[in-house]
Amino acid sequence: MMKIRHYALATVLLAGGIGMGTATTMRFAHGQPAGARSEADEGKELFKRANCMGCHKWHGGGGGGYGGDALSLRKTELDRDQIIETISCGRPGTGMPHFTRDAYDSGDKCFGLTKKDLGDKVPPEPQTFLRPNEIAAVTDYVLAHVKGQGEPTFAQCQDFFGQGSRVCNTYKGKGEEGTGAPAKQGG
Repeated sequence: MMKIRHYALATVLLAGGIGMGTATTMRFAHGQPAGARSEADEGKELFKRANCMGCHKWHGGGGGGYGGDALSLRKTELDRDQIIETISCGRPGTGMPHFTRDAYDSGDKCFGLTKKDLGDKVPPEPQTFLRPNEIAAVTDYVLAHVKGQGEPTFAQCQDFFGQGSRVCNTYKGKGEEGTGAPAKQGG
């Protein structure tokens, strides 16, 4: 009886493993490991979910407009650690929220300061808090796809909003296929 149970268990595990292997192989064949999303996709989705675009705009250019007068992430000189700290702790005395829960409760997280130290200069709380790995993903997205990118392009807009988004019509005609690249001469 014990042998039959072991045999049945082994058969179920083997069959399940083959099925999982097939699904994994199929995903790898399409260029994505099983259940994987690119870090850029994750960072971009978190940028949207955390409403970074509410102040920095979709392209990270900041400025006035819809939500605040945020600094340009395209022109920032901050490095990775500084961006992580800014997202985590916000900017005291400004509208930049702190995305780390309890950021100023104990004085050991953000600039060595507490809410009591900052008084009315405590950065606001966000609509949604982010975990450290999510803050890192947003940071990596900004570094790879926003910082140093120059003026926003049609291609970047479509990458952010998706193909066919009418929001991107503003960026059409900026060079070849709206990408910002110079148009090719001749045919």
